Amino acid sequence: MTLSLILLAAIAGVGALLWLMEQRTLRRQQDAPEPEPTTDQQEDSEECCGMHITCERDSLLAAVSEKIEYYDDEELDRHAGKDAETYTEEETEEFRDILLTMRPADIAGWARSLQLRNIQLPQAVRDELIMIVAEARSAATGNA
Repeated sequence: MTLSLILLAAIAGVGALLWLMEQRTLRRQQDAPEPEPTTDQQEDSEECCGMHITCERDSLLAAVSEKIEYYDDEELDRHAGKDAETYTEEETEEFRDILLTMRPADIAGWARSLQLRNIQLPQAVRDELIMIVAEARSAATGNA
């Protein structure tokens, strides 16, 4: 019984410490001045206001960057060139697990990364991804 209480107290202490660290990080981010937009960013903001569903900046189909960014998903490279219809249920679950554990802000970038790596999403996961991105866009524009 005593060991259980000690473990519970340790877990609560670690949780409280992590919460405090997160609050401190959020406070620093809010206090940090926003950087001045560069000329490229100013041109992009004129072309893309963020209010249109096909905005190039948020488009999943636009390869905004040719640089491949990995989201701790290097194991998916073995699926490069594979047809979306040929995935097994286990492989589909692997994609779904990665999608559902990502931060919403990273999902569009992850989809672009997969496209650049020639990795097709299984159809069911692709539908879920599109739904998540559509909900995020709707929330961002205040149409929630």
